[in-house]
Formats: sequence, structure tokens, C-alpha cells
Amino acid sequence: MPATARVLAALLLLPGTTAATATAATVTTATAAMTAATTATAATTATGAPAPLAPLRPDPARPAVWTGTWEAAPSGTAAALPGASIRNVVRTSVGGTALRVRLSNRLGRSPLRLGAVTVALRRAGGPGAVPGSLRAAVFRGARTVMVPPGRDVVSDPVRLNVPAAADLLVTVYTPGDSGPATYHRTALRTGYLAPGGDRTADAEGTAYTATTTHWYYVTGVDVLGAPAAGSVVAFGDSLTDGTGSTFDAGRRWPDRLAERLRVLPPSRRLAVLNAGVSGNRLLRDGVGPAALTRLDADALSPAGVRALVVWEGINDVKGAPEASDPAAFATAYRAIVTRAHAHGIRVVGATLTPYGGHGAYTAAREAVRRKVNDLIRHGGLFDAVADFDAVVRDPARPERILPAYDSGDHLHLDDAGLRAVADAVVLGTLLGCGQGGQGGQQPCRSRETQPRS
Repeated sequence: MPATARVLAALLLLPGTTAATATAATVTTATAAMTAATTATAATTATGAPAPLAPLRPDPARPAVWTGTWEAAPSGTAAALPGASIRNVVRTSVGGTALRVRLSNRLGRSPLRLGAVTVALRRAGGPGAVPGSLRAAVFRGARTVMVPPGRDVVSDPVRLNVPAAADLLVTVYTPGDSGPATYHRTALRTGYLAPGGDRTADAEGTAYTATTTHWYYVTGVDVLGAPAAGSVVAFGDSLTDGTGSTFDAGRRWPDRLAERLRVLPPSRRLAVLNAGVSGNRLLRDGVGPAALTRLDADALSPAGVRALVVWEGINDVKGAPEASDPAAFATAYRAIVTRAHAHGIRVVGATLTPYGGHGAYTAAREAVRRKVNDLIRHGGLFDAVADFDAVVRDPARPERILPAYDSGDHLHLDDAGLRAVADAVVLGTLLGCGQGGQGGQQPCRSRETQPRS
């Protein structure tokens, strides 16, 4: 059997790698090399670490189709945690019969050595794993892997039945100091740290005596054979990242969107990937690379992307230096749509929500926000429009968020507000209930959120 058929090669992905390239490079090898079927208890080595299971022969009648089920876009770097095991907790949006994980050194400056990686289903609460679910994630069959700076690595497939809306434990051991760690700052989930060496195989979780509020290294999880038509990426800033929502509760607006999509039949169901980065900007670097810089890596490359919801630009309106030319926003939005269309991905544009009462608010900036929203609604930029502004603004004071939706800082939404914007997305627009302005027809819009001037 040739080497490419033994296991899925771990892809070292440049930020510009496309979804089509990644999928084509992995699907063939995935069908030829799957880890063995789930057993009641994972096999272990003499050292106690979970062993990778023997490969299965593929079924030619059922080609492998990978779908992204979870994502966290890199937002920056943090100090490395040499000698520690980091147990990240992530939640799936759709399930599957196997998984693979993406780990990143995209923002690092030195080669990253991963000493061991495991995945498991999480027991209810805490760092413990569901008995029998702990699996080793390997890379071209090896437990350790070196990731060059500026790149990601994808594991070989791991056979594990993964439910939808399930918490996964993705545990990473870094034996040495590889320099600044690529991470996602605003996890809004409790993660766990074991400072005493390689504890990736600790199913009970007793070694995890410290906690973190960040996701380290892990940037994506794909599942095989998901009962779904693909995935939708929520692309934005802190409003998408979930600032203002309840910690450890999974109440970001993409979480609510995933709930809505899960009740649809598989032919219309989509996984939801959250590519929000707090502090991110559309037109220039802010926290993390600018939207146009990170678009390919965070929105166009994940497996199975069919649609993209773009809610980005308020930090350009209110930030320093501020962006005051609505035409620059339109140019950037057009560039996003053009690049997405080249991958066969539909784009829904979301209007910018109000922030009156926030410290950065001025009347001049409010005028820019309204002009940008007019372009989003009526400029024919997108395939469809989700009018988030119309849903959450106070009719009596349209420069402000409704008090019932205000998290308290007059910029970010609370749980109710995030639920309201998620419910404003017309699900049919994600797979094509109409063509956008670039196609010459009116974009689909929510019945609840018809644009208002």
C-alpha cells in the first residue's frame, strides 16, 4: 500500500490555503486511512498513553466528506506554557463518525513542538473525559510534531463518534518553550492546565489543577460524515466573539444560529464556525490581522464552507484612527464577496449595530455608521442582508441599543440581544433563497428585519 494511503497526511497550511485545496488534499487520503472503530476502552501503550488504533479499509461507495464543526480564529499570542498540558474545551455544532483537529503556530515566531495531543468527549463539567472516549491524535502516524512558524497542522483522522452540541476536550502538551503561543483570547469557556508534564492521557482530569480562559493552539475541529450540507462561517469582531454574553454558557449569536440550523433536515443543515476576533477591524490590523488579511485562513479554508456571514466594521468606525469614508467599506466588502464567490461561497452582510452612549461615540461617527449601513442594505454588495441594526436599535433613540439588549457598555449585546440577531438570519439565505446585488436581483432579507432608513 503506498504511503499516501496509510494515514491522512498532516497538512501544513499557509494562511492562504483554500478550502478546495485543503479538502482535495485530504479527502483522498482520509478514505484510504481511517483509525479503527470505537471500542469500549481505548488501547493504551506501556506508558499509559492512548494508542492510535489500526487503520480501517475504506468503503469506496462512501467517500470521505469532512465538515468543519468548530473554529476559533487566532487572535494573538500569549506566553508559552512549557512543560504543561493544556486541556481546551470546545463545542461541536454538528456530529460525525470521526474527527481531526487543527493546531496552529500561525502567529508564532519559532518552531512549535507538540509533544502529545489527545481528544475526548467531556464529562458533564470539569476536565474529565467520558470513559472510553480518550484518543491519541497523531500526525503522519507520529505522536509528536514540529509546526513551523506561520503554519497550521492537521491531525490524522481519529475514529470517535462525536455527537452534535457536545463538548470535546482537545489536550495539548508542549514539552519546551517554543516562544509566543498562538491562542484565542476570548474563549468564554473554562479550560484546564496541568503543570506537571504530559498529562494528555489523564481521563479523570485530576492532574488539571489550574484553569484558563483562553484556547491555546487549537483553531479548528472537523468531523467526518456529518448529517449536514456543509458549514457557515460567522466572520466578525467582539460582537461575534461573544463579548457581553454569559461566561461558560455558550450564548454567542453563532451558538444560537447553530441551534436553529440543527433542527433542519440534513440537506439544509449547516455547521457553524465562529471566526469572531475581539477588537478586529475590517480595513486595518487591530487585534489579530485585518479582516481582509485573515479571510482565507479563517473563513474560506475550513472544510465544507458554503456560506459566510460578515458582521465587521464597527471598530473601524469608532477606532483610532477612525475610518470615515463609506466607500472604503464598500470596497472591502466587495473584495470579501469576490474572494468568497471564487470558492462558491455565498455571503450575507450584516448591518452595523448602534453604540450610542459608549465612550467612543460621536455624532460624526454615527453618520458614517448609518451611511455604511445604507450601502449594506441597498448597495447590492452581498448575496443577502441580515439587518442586525434594525433588530437591536432603540426606535426612540436609533443611535442606541435597546436597553433590553444592552450588555451595559452600550456597544456589546447581552444574551437576549445576541439571540435576537441570530434569529434575524433567514436560514434560507445561507444556501441560496435569492441572489444578491452582484447577480442583479434583490438579496433575501429577514421578514422580521426589513431595512428601515
